[in-house]
Amino acid sequence: MSEMFDAVDALVASRSPLPPAEERKRLRTAHGLTLDEVAGALKVRRATVSAWESTKKPTEPRGPEREAYARLLRQLAELYPAPVTPTNPAAPVPATDGGAVDPEGIVSAAVVDELAASLYPSPGVPRPAGFADPAEARTLSTGEASEAADMTETENTQTPVPVAAAPAAAPRPARTTRTSSTSRRPGAKKAAPAGTPAGGADPRFENGPLAVVDVEDDGTVLAYCTGGLVLDVPAKSIPALVDWTLREAKLGQPKLAGPGKDADPLIVLTKSALERYGLPVTLTEEEKHAGRIPEGHKVIKQLARAEWKLTKRGFGPWARIYRPATGSERACVQLCIPSWNALDTRHWGEAAQLPPAELARVLGVYASRVMTPRGSTAVTGLELMTALHPPTRASEPDADGKRHSEHNPGSLGKDAIDPMNFPPCEVPDGHPVLKDLPRFHVRGPAEKLFEEAYDWARPMTDAECTLRHLVGIDVNMAFAAGANGLNVGLGEATHVKAPAFDPKLPGSWLVDLSHVDLSRVKVGKEWVELDGSLLPSPFTPKGERPTGPAWYATPTVAYAAELGYEVRPIEAWVRYENGRYLDGWYNRLRDAYLATMADLGVDADLAPADFLAAMDGYKDRDPELAIVTTAIKATVKGSLGKLRERPRGEGWKPGEPWRALSRPTWRPDIRAAVISRTRMNLHRKILKHAAFTGQYPIAILSDCVVYAANGTSPLDFLPYRDGKPLPGGFKLGINPGLVKHEGTQTVLWGEEVRERFNAPELNLARYIKDGTVTDVDNGE
Repeated sequence: MSEMFDAVDALVASRSPLPPAEERKRLRTAHGLTLDEVAGALKVRRATVSAWESTKKPTEPRGPEREAYARLLRQLAELYPAPVTPTNPAAPVPATDGGAVDPEGIVSAAVVDELAASLYPSPGVPRPAGFADPAEARTLSTGEASEAADMTETENTQTPVPVAAAPAAAPRPARTTRTSSTSRRPGAKKAAPAGTPAGGADPRFENGPLAVVDVEDDGTVLAYCTGGLVLDVPAKSIPALVDWTLREAKLGQPKLAGPGKDADPLIVLTKSALERYGLPVTLTEEEKHAGRIPEGHKVIKQLARAEWKLTKRGFGPWARIYRPATGSERACVQLCIPSWNALDTRHWGEAAQLPPAELARVLGVYASRVMTPRGSTAVTGLELMTALHPPTRASEPDADGKRHSEHNPGSLGKDAIDPMNFPPCEVPDGHPVLKDLPRFHVRGPAEKLFEEAYDWARPMTDAECTLRHLVGIDVNMAFAAGANGLNVGLGEATHVKAPAFDPKLPGSWLVDLSHVDLSRVKVGKEWVELDGSLLPSPFTPKGERPTGPAWYATPTVAYAAELGYEVRPIEAWVRYENGRYLDGWYNRLRDAYLATMADLGVDADLAPADFLAAMDGYKDRDPELAIVTTAIKATVKGSLGKLRERPRGEGWKPGEPWRALSRPTWRPDIRAAVISRTRMNLHRKILKHAAFTGQYPIAILSDCVVYAANGTSPLDFLPYRDGKPLPGGFKLGINPGLVKHEGTQTVLWGEEVRERFNAPELNLARYIKDGTVTDVDNGE
């Protein structure tokens, strides 16, 4: 009989009513839960949960997943009631035979109960109906625990606010439980906001990758970790803080690739922490210029007495404190000091002004999706390349059973290329390989590889002046998309005379492309006639047609051949050792960007109109996560710039080597190849659009293109048919390589600005976002 009852219960559970898809998403985002968190609790894939919330092609859960999912939604609905509307609420969605079913395992109701327990960890806190409080059946054993429970009840209880499609994250209790006697679970004022990743599964780093150290008014030193955990910090000095971090804090991050190294723990020091540990809250002008505090500072002396060392950059905004490694054991702590401008406002916005818990959340999300910051976003992006492709690996055992360090195939190796072995055309002015050039010699296109982003504009035609608006579209993470699948050189270049062009061989080619006529080109497999005077040349950043032989990266020469024209290189520097070195870097940053944008309500599968609506004001839904998206994009551009880092002071003189040349990741050829491919990708879309619509760009700045249109939206000039874009043309969407709306101004505004500055070719793409023009365009 019991088996029959069990069967009946299972049958009822398999048809548990569910709210509509949009309500499911509302409930999840209202509580600050990510798709990954729900998927992890229900033991299904992230894509499965996303499909349950999709309004375009919704699928329905079945079996035990449906029961657990319905239970979760019911409990969230009690916390976040639907907004009152004049119409009747939608009826529950019945179970269907279709839908995604994840075969990975069976979910019991205990999983949801465990999730609920993590959301309400403190005993005595009032819970909604359906949340049993296990603490009600037992008595707290210590007065300290009772005090903590009382504090949580008064400070960490929030009033549910009905939220629309994309709410801002609200503070909530942490989800991770600590057993250390030095941890505490504070109230709302100390708990990390929703969306903060908890510590990883690795027990060595159970408290996450980083902590923000702050000092309370009563002098208590606290470390705010990710996931809402707050630790008591007993350290009385910087050396003691470093020692505590390595011995007790359990901070860090597992390596990203097999032969790589674990990330060192990151400690962020607030202003009050700086005062507590004897460090200046701000740097003097002299210290800012030097990028560090003086070597004679008392804290540096304390570190030296404790046998801790600093890297060559000294004790600055991103100080690294270490002891030489013994075997495989590393002893290193990274410091971040926001008030010393460690978090550049161009890339991190107002992150440095956030309270400790919120700052831990922002940096924690970035660390979990990109990597633990190692310095500026540019430095971190470069470190990410190395972390995904470590230079060495352990060899197979030799005859004695011992392993040795050997080159890791596909990496750039552990040794930098000898500066004197770089091709002269690839290096910037002042490089040692150019030391014999006359002092004031200016290299032309036939001597210097000049692959840069577009900065081009033209006067508007009479027909364009009759239209009403100028609409700018911006390519999402354009340079990351340009790196995707790109074959780049891994080793030194080989000089070749009169080579046959090979589009699969990375390198620099001296070739004359002045014969390429944009008025007649191949688009796809067909020749088309275009107005070449309204198009920028794809071969120069300023869009000017080349006048003779010049150096180009492989993607540029390959595009000339794609347009239907013969290419005959005069000479080349090619790299026979090559590979898709940047693929892992691209995938990591793409996934980080898409996951963060999804948390902000902008999903990758939205219809064009829905995408534009979702992008409107997305940063206001969660300003902290918006900071993360900005930092991710800055990581892309900054790290590519670092591949050709120039000397920065340091007493350098032209012709002398500078510090960056000693890095294996000083690779101007890789930077040039990425920029070249990005520019070719953009020009290809512009040609497709012109051939199909007869519309030509008015201005291009890097990854932003401006068109004239009669309406204010990209949909007023992008050729969509039945919701499908022009194949190979511009497509609206959040994925790298797709486009978003950058801004709209009137045609009258554009003409007035150009007339005001007497600049008929003023690049309007630079000002299309908000229309503010403060000075004449100087091209910088």
